[in-house]
Amino acid sequence: MDGLLIDSEPLWQEAGSSLLKQHGITLSDAQYHSTTGLRTPEWLDYWFTQYKIDQQHAALASEMVEQSALEFIQEKGNAMPGVEYIMEFFKKENFRIGLASSSPMRLIKMVVDKLQIGKYLSGITSAEKLPFGKPHPQVFLDCAELLQVRPSTCIVFEDSFNGMIAAKAARMKCVVIPAPELFHQSRWDAADLKLSSLSEFTKEMLEKL
Repeated sequence: MDGLLIDSEPLWQEAGSSLLKQHGITLSDAQYHSTTGLRTPEWLDYWFTQYKIDQQHAALASEMVEQSALEFIQEKGNAMPGVEYIMEFFKKENFRIGLASSSPMRLIKMVVDKLQIGKYLSGITSAEKLPFGKPHPQVFLDCAELLQVRPSTCIVFEDSFNGMIAAKAARMKCVVIPAPELFHQSRWDAADLKLSSLSEFTKEMLEKL
């Protein structure tokens, strides 16, 4: 969802960076992108561990980041190119469409309403309360179960490396749409297809997948 359907990654980065600065931590863009796709508690745990910050601050910090991100996205988040196109495409192809995200369910529901895509979705799953988030595949496997389809018949669209790994671990096809500044990186080679936008996806590509 984040970075794929809605241009929220810069807003998550703003929320997370603001919190980390309170603890004297400033991340480079490369550092930030290396942990994209993780749930907020795991994201904070990683950086708090790296910079030896007392973990007693983590729970409150996680709530603050998520609340700030929700407010930023509600106010400033815009749909990514091709969202309506890809939803209509798979609707016409009679696919069941699910949304599986690391974000909290309250934020997912807000984005679904904001983008007005609820009518396309047959299921929504969040990794918020799962034992493990991405790159663990559980959130995708749960979504497939909710849609009543086999994982091997699913196509996942992802923008993050951790999401791509989760999709492949679930034995699903994966189409990645990385951020432009990351597009050239060889780490996306594990995906089945790499595009610059959702709007580039075609029926020929579907048939090849």
